Amino acid sequence: MSLTSYVLRRLFYVIPVILGVCFLIFIIFSVVSPDPTISMLGKHATKAQVLELREALGLNKPLYIQYFDIVKSAFTFDFGRSWSTKQEIFEMIKQGAIPSMTITFPAFFLSVLLSVSISLFVAFYRGTFLDKGVVFVCVALMSISSLVYILVGQWFFAFKLGLFEISGYEEGFPDVVPYVLLPIIIIIILSVGPDVRFYRTVMLDEIYQDYVRTARSKGLSERKIMFKHVLKNAMVSIITYVVLRIPFLILGSLLIESFFGIPGLGGMTLKAVNSSDFPVIKAMAVLSGIATILFNVITDVLYVVVDPRVKLN
Repeated sequence: MSLTSYVLRRLFYVIPVILGVCFLIFIIFSVVSPDPTISMLGKHATKAQVLELREALGLNKPLYIQYFDIVKSAFTFDFGRSWSTKQEIFEMIKQGAIPSMTITFPAFFLSVLLSVSISLFVAFYRGTFLDKGVVFVCVALMSISSLVYILVGQWFFAFKLGLFEISGYEEGFPDVVPYVLLPIIIIIILSVGPDVRFYRTVMLDEIYQDYVRTARSKGLSERKIMFKHVLKNAMVSIITYVVLRIPFLILGSLLIESFFGIPGLGGMTLKAVNSSDFPVIKAMAVLSGIATILFNVITDVLYVVVDPRVKLN
């Protein structure tokens, strides 16, 4: 099967999966969840007020129409208007996407580069004090709450030392740098610990394979084995781990954006949750589902690029 045929076939299979995701979102928000008009109007609202608001919000539509609206939004990206701000949700998403990606994508690429490099280094010196020390530091970094990094970073590095802006956001380069540099550093610190542990485990699994022993018997240097053979064969697991994290980057970071006052998708989603703004929450759920499905397809295609032994079926 050619690569083009395989991609088209996988994209065709995406359609029923999206319908299933929309059905789950419909069940959660339209069937299981309590009536949002009660929280919006308060417990002392009259029945007439509740009915009027339900009609205004479209909550009195038949259930199959509400499900069809979610499916329609998944394919047209027309998510309607926010209940709290009255803005078009798709316009809100477009406005919040750039601030979110300004911090998540640089942090993501730098953390991947740093983590893979450290993992190669400790795998090369496996079993030594250096290897054990790096693993200990990774576990220690993972054991500290993200709130600690945020609050200490804002208080000490931003407030006391004045190296960064405490909160806020400015559009355009280089004005944006002082506002996003500290959030990027914090995301990298939060990512390096689990990433290094995962990549190190993958590389150690490859090191003890038969092909590595064969390469050593042929007289290849350990450095050449690590970069030419181990890293190459570990790329399938690394790609799976890396690519499937990208959808979460697009959605932004809830805590980071909220504490640093960055007007991204993470902060927008958190505000929607606090105000019971169901259309915004549903829109973000639909987008995250679609992004996860599509990046699964991309991951499968990249397997063939990295490892020609993988067959397309």
